Formats: sequence, structure tokens, C-alpha cells
Amino acid sequence: MDCAEFRVRGREMVEYICKYLETIEERRVTPDIEPGYLRHLLPHEAPMNPEPWENIMDDVEKKIMPGVTHWQHPHFHAYYPSGNSFVSILADMLSDAIGCIGFSWAAGPACTELETIVLDWLGKAIGLPDEFLALKKGSKGGGVIQGSASDCILVSMLAARAQAIKQLKQQHPFVEEGHLLSKLMAYCSKEAHSCVEKAAMISFVKLRILEPDSKCSLRGDTVAKAMEEDEQQGLVPFFISTTLGTTGSCAFDAIEEVANVLKHHPGVWFHVDGAYAGSAFICPELRYLLKGIEYAASFNTNPNKWLNTSFDCSCLWVRDRVRLTSALVVDPLYLKHGYSESAIDYRHWGIPLSRRFRSLKIWFVLRNYGISGLQQYIRRHIMVAKHFESLVLRDRRFEICNDVKLGLVCFRLKGSDKLNEKLLSNINASGKVHMVPANINDKYTIRFCVNAEYATDEDVEYAWDVITDFAAEIIEKEQADELTEIRDRKKKETLAQKRSFFVRMVSDPKIYNPAINKAGTPRISTEVMSPTVDGAPMIQTPTKFRHLDTTVGLPNSRRNSATGGGSSPSPENELCIAATRSPKRSPILMRKRDKNESKNGLN
Repeated sequence: MDCAEFRVRGREMVEYICKYLETIEERRVTPDIEPGYLRHLLPHEAPMNPEPWENIMDDVEKKIMPGVTHWQHPHFHAYYPSGNSFVSILADMLSDAIGCIGFSWAAGPACTELETIVLDWLGKAIGLPDEFLALKKGSKGGGVIQGSASDCILVSMLAARAQAIKQLKQQHPFVEEGHLLSKLMAYCSKEAHSCVEKAAMISFVKLRILEPDSKCSLRGDTVAKAMEEDEQQGLVPFFISTTLGTTGSCAFDAIEEVANVLKHHPGVWFHVDGAYAGSAFICPELRYLLKGIEYAASFNTNPNKWLNTSFDCSCLWVRDRVRLTSALVVDPLYLKHGYSESAIDYRHWGIPLSRRFRSLKIWFVLRNYGISGLQQYIRRHIMVAKHFESLVLRDRRFEICNDVKLGLVCFRLKGSDKLNEKLLSNINASGKVHMVPANINDKYTIRFCVNAEYATDEDVEYAWDVITDFAAEIIEKEQADELTEIRDRKKKETLAQKRSFFVRMVSDPKIYNPAINKAGTPRISTEVMSPTVDGAPMIQTPTKFRHLDTTVGLPNSRRNSATGGGSSPSPENELCIAATRSPKRSPILMRKRDKNESKNGLN
């Protein structure tokens, strides 16, 4: 592609980008695909021969875009913003065109010097102390652009580790550095970004994760107690990372309290991570949240989150640049130049040697928007977030789970974690709105962040309509399921009760026939003695017994019948006679009749 074709294709690309951003709302926020979708659409090998440009762009729309999560979509409310703007895109185009690798002043003087200047501009704009500015008279500090907040925290921890080992080596010159390294302890809150844990893994140091308070803020007394306990165990506190605007809930650690604790631990490197919230301090009314930063050793924020600057662009400031660079200096002969002693070489300020011309983006954005334009942008996002918070508070089915200070609102349905998981899953699966969860005070919570550059109240009202529609559907189904569960449980309980009653009924007839209880146990009559045979008593036969409220009287045994026979009456005949008697006849009358019959029989 030559310049002539580039002009044509460049105009086409600008038109494609504009159309994409103008119509982005017509697309799903998240793609409706599964892992591995693209390998089935593309060839297994790169093409041997050149392909027409039109074919490439056709595949972009048909094969790439279906797998894109649209971070600039007005209904993308996950994570934190991925800052972008036309002016930043143009700056990146220019940076790519220049194509310098600014590892030293000599390799790119403008690349190096512009970075120093714009980092001072931005540091002043967000209210950093003069000690963090490179060009302020008497300052030993300065700023540098890193790829991400993860890089900022890692290089700060590496610098702190080098400083701690050096100090311990002076105290214990004959102890191996590996043993000294095993004594080092770093600290952060449970709410800190996971990159702190990764930095500790890379640095081969211990990390103690501390519990925040009920508002997810790390407090000074917690830090003091942890450090005292570790020192008693022979460990050496050397680094702590605090956060202004945590990832989960945008909480703010009490950095001034932590600073007061660290006065008793002067060897500890105090880092403050303001990846998201740091940009908000461009508004003077929000700088109260920055109170205590004057005691920090380093601070970072990401213009590529909330200052309309495209990724990657994370800014790190240090109070003493020598403490940072001494941990990272590698200076081979082929990288030296005639101004090495007087100029800044940013290859000593981070992990990579190679560096892009990223300062162009910040320079373009600061000049095109101006401080006032960026302040207006931040304030609008906060107002939109407050509007969403008000919508949540009006609905008694929901609750707010964080202190809404900036552009993040954390909310949930009142109910179980499972209910909220289902709600978020259904919303995200629809592709209408995209959000992500967080764990706040051991509760599953949904994060709603205002991200789009031109976010409006109408955008969050649309999102709230989607959220409440899915919530109503889930609650209705949940209630139906509960009713079904209650019915099923009652059926099971009733069946179990019937089965239990049946078992007891069979084993004890008194349970189901109260007449048995009323009648009592049959009694042996004492009114008539059994006759004897040759002086030996015969088996005594009860005169009467009660069964089912029926009195059955049996005549006494006779030796002789009316005809003078010696055989006893047939039992069958006696039972038949008894059965014909009325069960309701008075027992007193029956006794009299029995006595008369007895007398007659004896006569």
C-alpha cells in the first residue's frame, strides 16, 4: 500500500470508524458466540498471496465484529470505562506513523520530553504535591507512563523490595539476600485489585491481605495491628498498597490513617492506587478524597479509564525517582549516549525497554478538551450515576450496597445470592445491557458503572427498565416455585402423617377405636365361683364382658341339663343366645336376670 492508496483507505477507515460508533447502539452489547467460533471461520494457515483490501474489510464486519464486546456501547456498564475519543484515536494514529521506540532521550528526544511535561501537567491538574513533579524546582520526583495499573504496582513493589534488601544488608552484612527476602512482608486490603497479589508472586515476597471495615475501607488500626504482629514474628514490613476507588465498590481506603501508622515504620513504601478514581481529582470538589497523598511514596491513575484517552496509558508518579530507577537500571554500552547524565531515560522507570509515543495521547486530550471540558465530563458521569442510584432507591425490591461517590453504583435484589446471580445472568444473556458482579460484605452484588463518553439519563433509564423487567420475571417465577414447593411439602407432610397414623393404628387399636379405651380391659366376675369337680376347681368363665359397647352375658356352666344330661351346653348355642340380647339393656337388670337363671339352674 503506497501513499495514494493509503489516502483512499484511510478515508474509508475513518468513515468505517465513524459509522461504527454512530450506530453502535444497534448492536448487541456482548457477542452471542461460544469459545472457538473464529477458528471455524478463518483458514488454518496465512494466505500465500496478497488479498484485496475489500475482502479484508468484509471479513472484519462478518467475522470479527460478531465476536466483539462493545466497550463504547451506551449500555455497557461493566468494569470501569475504557476511555476513548476521536482526538485520542488521531494521536495514536500519529504515534503509530512516527513509530519511534523511546527507550532513551537519544532514541526519541520529543517522546521523552513530552512525557515529562504532560505528566507534570496532569499531576498538577489532579492536585498532587510538588514533590511528585519532575520539573518543579528542588523536586526529586517525577512521572512516567506505564502500560497499566498492574505495571505501576509491580515496579513500585520491586523498588520497595530493592530498598528493603539494601537496608537489611547493611544491618546483617553476612546474611544471604535470599534469607532476607524471605522476611519481607507486603500488605493490601481484601478489596485491593488482584494485581497486588500478582506483583507479590512475581517479586517472591509474602503478602498479607487485610480485612476492611463495613464500608470496604482499609483503616489505620488494622494496618498497625498487622505490622506489629508480623514484627513480633521476625518479619519485616516493607510495602503497602492502598486504594482510592476499589474495583468492587469504588471504596476509599483511609490513607491519612495509614500514613500516621507508617510514621512508626519509616522503611515501608507507601503506594496509593487510584486507577479509576484518580482522574476524578481533576475536579477540585472531589480532592478531599485525596487527603493524605502527601505522605505517599508513589501514586498511579489511568487516563485510559476516565479521561477519554485510549488504552494503554497508566500514569505513575514517585516522590523519589532514584529509589525507583536504582531497582531497574541495566545500562549496556549500546544504550548509552552523550546526555545520559543530564537527561531522563525512561527505560529505567519500568519493566520493558521499548516504549511507544504514548504522551501524544495525553497531550492531544488535555489540549482539545481543556481542564474545564474534562471536569464537565467527570461531573456528568457522576450525575448520571446518581440518577441511577435514585431509580434503585425508589424500588423497594432493591437495595444499594455502596456509598455512591463517583460513577459506580452497586445494587442487588433483596433476597438470596442465587436470585441475584440469576438476574445478572439473564440480563447479560439478553445482550441488552452488560454488567458484572462483585462480592461486597459477603453478598453477591451487581455493579453498574457509567462508562460511555456521552452517557445520558435516558441511557440509565433504559438500563433500569431492562433490569426491572427481568427482576419482575424472576420474582414471579420465584414466588411460583415457592408456592409449588410449599404445596409439595404439605403433601409430603400429610402423606407422612397418614402413613405414621396407619402404622400406629395397626399396632395399637385403641388409637382409632375410642370405645376400647372407654370399655377398659375385660374383668373376671367375682359374683359366681367356678364349680368344682371332685374338689378341684374348674376353669373360671367370666360372667360377662364388654366389647364395642355390647354387653354379652354367658350363662353359668351346668352339670345337668333340663333332661338331666351331664353334658354342657354347646358354646355355639350360648353365643347365639347372647347375640340376640340388646346391647343397650341395663347392666343391673341383666345381673338380676343372671341371678334368677342361676337359682333356677341350681334347683
